[in-house]
Amino acid sequence: MSRIKEKFADLEEKNQKALISYIMVGFPNEKSTLLAIKGLIKGGIDIIELGFPFSDPLADGPVIQNASTISLEEGTKINKFFRIVKKIRKETDIPLVLMTYTNILYHKGYSKFISDAKKAGIDGFILPDMSVEESKEYLQAAKAKADTIFLISPNTSKSRIKKIAEASSGFLYLVAIFGTTGIKTGIKQYTLNAIKEVKKQTKGKIPIGVGFGVSTPEDVKKYIKAGADGVIVGSAFLKLIQKTPQEKMESKIASFTKNLKKATILKQEP
Repeated sequence: MSRIKEKFADLEEKNQKALISYIMVGFPNEKSTLLAIKGLIKGGIDIIELGFPFSDPLADGPVIQNASTISLEEGTKINKFFRIVKKIRKETDIPLVLMTYTNILYHKGYSKFISDAKKAGIDGFILPDMSVEESKEYLQAAKAKADTIFLISPNTSKSRIKKIAEASSGFLYLVAIFGTTGIKTGIKQYTLNAIKEVKKQTKGKIPIGVGFGVSTPEDVKKYIKAGADGVIVGSAFLKLIQKTPQEKMESKIASFTKNLKKATILKQEP
């Protein structure tokens, strides 16, 4: 059983849902990344998505694009990324998911890249631009090595959801809003409806994680109430990292994480 699958099983036993964070590795520098990770662990994070910077991040809003640019300027190349992942893995057994774009893996070769990532301590991948129709080689390379987390949106057709859910492992990533990450437009009814529909269609075979535009405990609670198994927070963490001095990084991230995590703990039935 993968670390991600184990985590969701463990949370179910505890009557909790997953809090998933996204941070950009190397933003604003390596030391800040490692301090932020320590804060996430201390705050009770369940799964950590680690962004590897890409020069043209199509699915990302201005906050993540900015973080990606700064990370690249800091010299975050894949060897440095894996070195940082190894340091993180020494600190924790929390599932780590690598989020980047298909070309990064394709350029090195899917099998080689995924093997190197697994050795460093990566448990799964999110590739926002990987379509299920073109994923055969990627899925074969990842088989028995890492979870493949695909994205769906509130307007994805039922037949396509079925196809994507079958190709996904770990969890299925439901994009909460139309558009790029970090855009805060409030929780939409169409998203809450989509969570219920996707849950009905997947019949509990794979957990559903909801992300994009999530930034408060109230957001987390609403998505969980609608049936989400996990909630992903990204841009809100990056904004906090950007404005926090290094000496306060760990404590500020821990405090913010704790407040979000509380919202994932379900009330016990009397």
